Amino acid sequence: MRDFIPQIEPWIDEAELIELKRVIDSTYVTENILTEEFESMIRELTGAKYAIATTNGSAALFCCLKALGVGPGDSVIVPNITFVATTNAVILAGARPILCEVDKDTFCLSPEDLRKKISSDTKVIIPVHLYGQSADMESIMFIAKEHGIKVLEDAAQGVGVMFNGKHTGTFGDMGILSFYGNKTITCGEGGVILTDSKELRDKSYQLKNHGRPIKGTFKHDTVGYNFAFTEMQAAIGISQLKKLGRIKQKKKEIYDLYCSRLAPLTGKLDAIYVDPRCSPVWWFTSFLTDNKLELKEFLFNKGIQTRDFFFPLHDQPCYKHDKRLVHINIADDFSLSEEIYSKGISLPSSYNLTIEEQEYIIKSIFDFF
Repeated sequence: MRDFIPQIEPWIDEAELIELKRVIDSTYVTENILTEEFESMIRELTGAKYAIATTNGSAALFCCLKALGVGPGDSVIVPNITFVATTNAVILAGARPILCEVDKDTFCLSPEDLRKKISSDTKVIIPVHLYGQSADMESIMFIAKEHGIKVLEDAAQGVGVMFNGKHTGTFGDMGILSFYGNKTITCGEGGVILTDSKELRDKSYQLKNHGRPIKGTFKHDTVGYNFAFTEMQAAIGISQLKKLGRIKQKKKEIYDLYCSRLAPLTGKLDAIYVDPRCSPVWWFTSFLTDNKLELKEFLFNKGIQTRDFFFPLHDQPCYKHDKRLVHINIADDFSLSEEIYSKGISLPSSYNLTIEEQEYIIKSIFDFF
């Protein structure tokens, strides 16, 4: 058993080297045959008509927002518990983020609070699929259509996650996936834009390709940026997608073992609610406890790394102290987000986690309580 058990790490082995050798042998390193293969595999996985690889998930969010026409004077609704990249993409697009409280069970965007946050300048809603579980896309899409508002899904953590039999990121007008180093599968860095709209696909592609509809020309129809993917990222991503079925199964086994073995601690350490409409992929296995800080320190001293939930956006120093961002509604009541953050802890959940290590973690948790 390892002296230190990380909370999350990628599964990288010889399989990635084999795919990377294809890149080295070809001498093409930026967006070539392997990138097209990777995008095709993503389309097959998700059912989306179009998949566009980008530098990372943040760039994908920005491209989607601009393709949807978001800019100054617009507001975009985001959940209060998410990684800051979601909100920062809205700020980069020149729009105003409106923070929305989360659901008490799934910690994703609350449909009830969403209705309260919609205004005449709301252009887009961004539901985030958190920790491998889907937001309530049935309710969110109903509300969005009722008000004529576009939906951009942040499925950065949602690779392989299904809701009512449909892959996350494919309910709204657009969606994004992320392949950062700690995600369910990784490219090291990387993102993908999903859409069924040819118009939105073309706008997004031009934005990531210096304003050009195709590569190899020096006439630029619009202002764009360089958010290109690389063949090295694609090579790793292809290998990782081939492993996805085994990763999903192992993460379910990790989740099931934690939940079954730690069930006697219910009331002291509570498992996360699972929406029955969702088929989750447990990126992280997480629990709620009133003793989070003490448990976290205890486990760390035992060589076990844990992770807090995402820090609520309304309390982020970067939004509280930047005078340019005073228009963000950080003064609203987000007491539920604060409670969730104060109790939420994510346990080691990597594919590489051994049974011996997980048994040691479980025993250590019982020792603490």
